[in-house]
Amino acid sequence: MPEEAQKLSHIRCRTIVEILGKPKEHVEETLKGYVSGIKKDRDLVVLGEDYADATEQGNMWAKFVELDLVVKGLPKLIGFCFEYMPSSIEIIKPDEFKVLGSEMAGFLNDLQGRLHNVDMLTKQLKFQNDFLRRNMNAMMHNLVMITLKGRSFTIEELAAITGIDREELDKFIEKMIKENKINKEDELLSLA
Repeated sequence: MPEEAQKLSHIRCRTIVEILGKPKEHVEETLKGYVSGIKKDRDLVVLGEDYADATEQGNMWAKFVELDLVVKGLPKLIGFCFEYMPSSIEIIKPDEFKVLGSEMAGFLNDLQGRLHNVDMLTKQLKFQNDFLRRNMNAMMHNLVMITLKGRSFTIEELAAITGIDREELDKFIEKMIKENKINKEDELLSLA
């Protein structure tokens, strides 16, 4: 098949697009909006859509839709995958593709570029998360030290005063006790 005909040939596929988030209503509305955006693309034709019910996943909600699509050409199918990040795709027609080396190189270069961007964003987020964690720990340390200055409190009282979750505060207090910054006598915490 000539290169131009290959680019314009239609591809029939089934794909699953998933959303995870909260609250449930937001997840449902977002997925419908996502599908609405897919339908506006002139190179994609949605033949059918089958929405699953939203399910609770821990403290989040998950919902997916199975789409029956016709896509105009292999480059557009690859673009669809990059743009909409389906969790799976099944090609129904055609059974075979003839891909030129230049098209494959373009696809691989796009893939590598996107992977490098994801890697860079992941590293930036890790750096920011580490920075925030260090500063949060310093603030918790200072808050506990200031709160206990000249006074003694139980862990429950200290959690209520500081607004720090009891389980998180327990871990933090244990560390401060091991570092000899806090004493614990008869359930009362005080500065060492």
